[in-house]
Amino acid sequence: MLKITDVPGIEVGHATHPTEATGCTVVLCRQGAVAGVDVRGSAPGTRETDLLRPGFLIQKIHALVLTGGSAFGLRTADGVMQYLWEHRIGYNARGIIVPIVPAAVIFDLRPNRDPRFPDAQMGYQACETAGQTTPEGLVGAGRGATVGKILGPENAMAGGLGSAATELPGGVRVGALAVVNSLGDIVDPGSGAIVAGAREPDGSGFADTLRCMKEGRLGSPLTATNTTLAVVATNARLTKEQVNKLAQMAQNGIARVTRPAHTMYDGDVVFALSTGEETADINLLGEVAAQMVSEAILRAVTLSNASSTGSELTNLE
Repeated sequence: MLKITDVPGIEVGHATHPTEATGCTVVLCRQGAVAGVDVRGSAPGTRETDLLRPGFLIQKIHALVLTGGSAFGLRTADGVMQYLWEHRIGYNARGIIVPIVPAAVIFDLRPNRDPRFPDAQMGYQACETAGQTTPEGLVGAGRGATVGKILGPENAMAGGLGSAATELPGGVRVGALAVVNSLGDIVDPGSGAIVAGAREPDGSGFADTLRCMKEGRLGSPLTATNTTLAVVATNARLTKEQVNKLAQMAQNGIARVTRPAHTMYDGDVVFALSTGEETADINLLGEVAAQMVSEAILRAVTLSNASSTGSELTNLE
């Protein structure tokens, strides 16, 4: 199965904390990539997203960081910048190399969890591991991610990290990587059946987040502790305006498999990258990108919960 690293010019690396349920993930584009962003959730934590919009000077970025740690985790980008600077990768500002590294966070902080992590060193380590393989599940930024938190974290399930990609006629590739930390449940887009989400406290099955909201069943006060982050990449040649449209259309992939999505308590963000010279219709690319985001989210929760032991899930609470 293809993953986002099968898109030419894309590398992925993770740093996963050995004892805390947190980590960070870096998407490297050493040769630079035209980038865009769409922020749909109402509780985002981001860095350097304004410069990705049309009308701003910077045309290409050199890495993206997805990280745990809430606002604390934004410091992981400092380690990524250090790594890129040491390798002479970045925007040439009159002879001074300045790496351009946007970032976005999920909230995986919990009582008694050390807020010092992830840190800049972990961002650097993620760059050192970056390559053409893409480990999935409870790794990197997905290590502490959970889904279905309407009845409290003790009744949630693992979210994790997943990736998917496809190749279109003519050699155009579209890939996605997602970190899934949603308030809502993850559902099968065809049947609407819940794949992962809030569980009934008595162990009788899924609680159904939307039904709980209608009934006013809240296990704990809803706060800005949820977010799905995604990166889509293609080797098609896109302008800055087009790559922002790609990010916007790719957000549909979150909404198709997350119920509810884009709430006031989620900070959903999708980045988009263009790395190549292939020609493709932006309308087709956007729809395929949405499909890949959905597949990446489904892979994340499926792999994370299939591989989780009881102790791992306990550490997520």
